[in-house]
Formats: sequence, C-alpha cells, structure tokens
Amino acid sequence: MEKFSDLERQRHIKLERIRERGIDPYPPRVQRSHTATEAILEFETGKPERDMSLVGRLMSIRAMGRSTFAHIEDGSGRIQIYLRQDALGEEAYEFFKRDFDIGDFIGVTGHLFRTRTGEVTLQVRDFKMLAKSLHPLPEKWHGLKDVETRYRQRYLDLIANEEVREIFVIRARIVSALRRFLDERGFLEVATPVLQPIYGGAAARPFITYHNILDQDLYLRISDELYLKRLIIGGYERVYEIGKDFRNEGVSHKHNPEFTVLEFYQAYADYSDVMEMAEEMVSYVAQEVLGTTCITYQGNEIDLAPPWPRRSLRQAIKEESGIDYQDYPDAQSLYQAVRAIGGNVEPKATRGKLIDALLSNYVEPKLIQPTFLVDYPVEVSPLAKRKPGNSGTVERFEGFAGGMEICNAFTELNDPLDQEERFLAQGRAYEAGDEEAHQMDEDFLIALSYGMPPTGGFGMGIDRLTMLLTDRASIREVILFPHLRTKGQS
Repeated sequence: MEKFSDLERQRHIKLERIRERGIDPYPPRVQRSHTATEAILEFETGKPERDMSLVGRLMSIRAMGRSTFAHIEDGSGRIQIYLRQDALGEEAYEFFKRDFDIGDFIGVTGHLFRTRTGEVTLQVRDFKMLAKSLHPLPEKWHGLKDVETRYRQRYLDLIANEEVREIFVIRARIVSALRRFLDERGFLEVATPVLQPIYGGAAARPFITYHNILDQDLYLRISDELYLKRLIIGGYERVYEIGKDFRNEGVSHKHNPEFTVLEFYQAYADYSDVMEMAEEMVSYVAQEVLGTTCITYQGNEIDLAPPWPRRSLRQAIKEESGIDYQDYPDAQSLYQAVRAIGGNVEPKATRGKLIDALLSNYVEPKLIQPTFLVDYPVEVSPLAKRKPGNSGTVERFEGFAGGMEICNAFTELNDPLDQEERFLAQGRAYEAGDEEAHQMDEDFLIALSYGMPPTGGFGMGIDRLTMLLTDRASIREVILFPHLRTKGQS
C-alpha cells in the first residue's frame, strides 16, 4: 500500500476515532430538505423561518474559539454555516473541531440568519458526518491550475474550479438542444452498432478488438454513416444518432481518440438543404444555451446567426496558398507545388491528402467567422455524390468557425455502381500505403443496390461545438476524461 503522508495519517486517525465513538463515518443515507441555492432563495424571498436540513462538502473552516464559520457546497452552490459551542454542546462542538476536515461531507440542520456582513448563513443545531475524506485536497486546490492534475484527476478539477463544472453543464444543454431541434423536425433518434465487422464512413485508422465466442475481429466504429444510410434505405426518411466514435490517430488540441458526434440523414434533401439546416441548427443551439448567437472565441467576436458565407474549396485554397489544385492532376505534381511554398508534407501522400493539407494549413486557421467551404475533390470524398457536369468534384461542404472545422456534409452517393468503383479506388490507395483509406463494404453495396432515395447527410463533433460555445482552445477541456499518455511516459 502506498505510504501515507502525515496529513493522510492524521485523517486515518480521525476516522478510527469517529468509529470508536460508535459513529458510522459513511452512513447509507441522509435527509435533505433544501439545496444550498433553494435555502438562500427561500430566505431572500422572506418566507417564514423554519429548520432546514442541508448537505454538502466542507470547503472552508474558520474556527474562532467557541464558534466556527464554515462553507459547504452541494451541486447547486455554496452556503455558509455557523457552529456555536453553546448551541451544540461542548462534546459535539469539540467533535466537529477535532475530527472534521476540509473535503469531508456533512449534513447540517438549523435555521437561517444573515450575518453582519450580509451573508445568508445556517446556524447549526445538529450535524452528521456523511463521508470522511482521507485525502486532503491538493495544495492551492481552490485555484487548481496544473493541467496534468486537472485532466488525470478530473474530480479534483470539478471540486476546485466552478467554471469547469459549468462547461459540462453547458455541454449537456448543447446535446439537449440538438435533440430538440431534430425531434421538432420529425427526425427519429436511433442507435447503430459501435462494434462493426467492417469500419467505414470516414477516412481514419480504427481500433481493433476480438470477439472470443464468434472468433471474429471487430472494429470500434469510426463513423455512424453507413448504418444510418441503411435505415434510409429501409424506409425511414429522417434519422439521427448522437454517440461515440473512435479513431486510432494522433492527439491534438482538436482531436481525441474517443469523441462524440451527431450524424443525421434526410431523404429527398441535398447538401444545399443540409447547409441551411446546419447554420440554423448551430445558431439555434447557441441561442438556446447561451441566450445569444454572438459569442467570443479566443478573443474573436463571432456571430453564428445565418446565413453563413459560402466559398468554393478550390478558390479558398488558391486565394490563401496560391495553388490551384486543378492545375496539378496527380499527386507528384501537387506534392512539388506544395513543397515549393514551404509545405511540410509526406512524399508518399496521396493527392487527396495533399489537398487536405493545403486546407488545414492555409485556409482553416483563417476561417474565424462561420463559413461553409463547398465542392470538394472526389479523391477525399468517397461517399459523396458527384456534381452534375463535373466528375472530379462532389457535392460536399464543411462548416468552419473559430479557425476549426465543426461539421461535414454531403449529398449522399446513392449509385451502387459508382460507390463500388469508389471503394475499389480506396482499396488501391490502401494497398499503396494510405492506412486511412476507406474499406470495401460488400454488405453496404448490397443494401444500396435495393435503392436509396436522394439523401443529404451531416456530421458534427459535439466536442468541437462545445469548445466553440465555451471558449475553450483544447478539446481536453470539454471532455470529462480525455485520453492521456500513461503517467511518466514521455
């Protein structure tokens, strides 16, 4: 067992002393009449005084001889409590002073009054230990800033930093608002497999696992797309899913191996219809959650109200990098052009990867105001429908704000023969070394062969939308338990 520090040893001694008194330091239940916020509100509105029973974690203790002020905090907020020896009796008061510490959970009963400084306070006539904290909160816990501790021990971050707790309240409200928006428009929420025999729907490396009984390799899904399209084929016209996807790729301020995504698919719609819906949805969520569509992200004032500007991907890359990728029909010539402007790209990168690098390095960081980039090369969009009269371009858009991509959408490819050719081309790319190339999915092709109506599809990262609406520069700030390297690993 890990050796106790002096402070931990003292808390263990107190724990044993409490038990020796015949008191259970971890009782199974407690009665609570009000939350801290409810109690203060009731007092402020002038309702008749009455005894209240409150609970919470001790966050501060100020002992002054025969009286002590302390603060307790529950899920609603913080309230001051006041303990006096003459009200509690000497034995009970000494019990509190000797054996209670910051971090302990306590139940208190008493009546409210206002101190000379104006603070609403509960004068305690009875109290009860609810849970003894055996680890002291870290030094300077009330201003905990160490990133390593905050992410690895998120519970300490939540105890110490109220603004962090608020981030995850906002995140929950974002998800609820997204559901309301889609439910009100006739979409059906569904659940599709997380474990899949063939991964697909995006360009990414998967996590692989093994099913013992079935003697079968399975993959954690990288996207929900191909199963949601199966439901469109099956007759549902509007479906969506909010859930976890997994990609076995690098970690950055915008990427986590496990992330939350919203995908929806609408029959008889195209990417223009979805574009209008996307800008309406994001602005609706901001208004519902924050009460405004005007936000500040990393020092930039951003207005999410529609309409958002539309720019051609090709034109945006040309304007920002000086390269018109249409002038370079193969990977080698485009590679040379990118290198000529100082781009750091892999020599074996596919043409699609090179175009994506131009977008990521030269265009995306400048898209601070919400913007749609439209019409992408077919090489980077194996599941999107070609633009009529332009076989090299597909009807796809990505939405950007705050210098990062927040959503991606297509007019969905519903020609099974074209889809098969795209899969075969992706297979050739995989054989050539592109580990993120899309896999052949024969079952999906069979489903598509039964006929899928014209369809618009959409995907959006919940984590990035939360980053945007809470003004957080790192995805780790908006994921409760982000993935981290093993402690001590370089």
